[in-house]
Amino acid sequence: MTTVSPAAVKNVLAVISPHVGGRSAGAGLATLFPGEARVTVVEAADEDPAALREAHVLVTGLGPVTAEHLAGAPELELIQCASHGFDYVDLDAARARNVPVCTIGSSGAEKQNVAEQTFALMLALAKQLIPAHTALVDADWALPRLQRSITELSGKTLGLIGPGHIGQEVARRAVAFDMTVLYAGPRALGAETEERLGGARHVGLDELLRCSDYVTLHAPLNDSTRHLLDAERLALLKPTAFVVNTARGALIDQDALADALESGALAGAGIDVFDPEPPTSALRLLRSPNVVLSPHAAGVTRETLVRIALAAVQNVLEFLSGRPPRDVVR
Repeated sequence: MTTVSPAAVKNVLAVISPHVGGRSAGAGLATLFPGEARVTVVEAADEDPAALREAHVLVTGLGPVTAEHLAGAPELELIQCASHGFDYVDLDAARARNVPVCTIGSSGAEKQNVAEQTFALMLALAKQLIPAHTALVDADWALPRLQRSITELSGKTLGLIGPGHIGQEVARRAVAFDMTVLYAGPRALGAETEERLGGARHVGLDELLRCSDYVTLHAPLNDSTRHLLDAERLALLKPTAFVVNTARGALIDQDALADALESGALAGAGIDVFDPEPPTSALRLLRSPNVVLSPHAAGVTRETLVRIALAAVQNVLEFLSGRPPRDVVR
């Protein structure tokens, strides 16, 4: 890891949201900075106004950073997101202040576990693990009823929305399961990468939705992708298809998804992310049929959390050493 001279170390405010570990997780992150660093750990950016006012660097683990927070941080030089996502930062306000916002995207810190979680949800849906387990606990031998809906991944078509680092890891695993891979994104990956991913093919989003048996989301959340899968697009899916979201909850219109599941227009869904987080009891997906839910667990294994923290701190230290920051959100 890059070391920083005492003269270069400045005030660091670590904002770690309670639902991803809060102060205890932030304390671990703080130990990765040099001893000369003045690191303050909070669970909300405005929890300690004095620390916010004096902060030169703000490291955020899913803690919102608003225009009001930026207005209260006149010394701020860098916002470092301890994640691939950045939707919880007011980018317009940061740009107006000429404060770069960085992610850990190129580090690949989360890609292994997010890809594994994606497949865990796909397999749980294909093998009907949740209803099978629940039935057995209730002394119900459900095999005669469930075997009609238990399926294989082999031979199915996987549609990836967002073929970045994580999407490509999912595609790589899909090849091992003998799945056909389609992907939708702003540009094609190139012939060499497509070949490495089992002959993955770049298609338009609507075609991907019509052709896929499983659709997995790995796109960033921004104005153009919010509710990317709305009622109209969900209607393009086959009634035997499954949707899996391990990216950001707001990529899908959650009520429209619940409608599709409840009406039988969609076979099932695996959801790891919600809008908002944590979800409230009003979320219809909590009661929708054939849904597998997890609490934003993709990307938070013991191993992944260490890689995320190291990547975030490394980028901050390099910035403080005078090097251009990596993964600046454009």
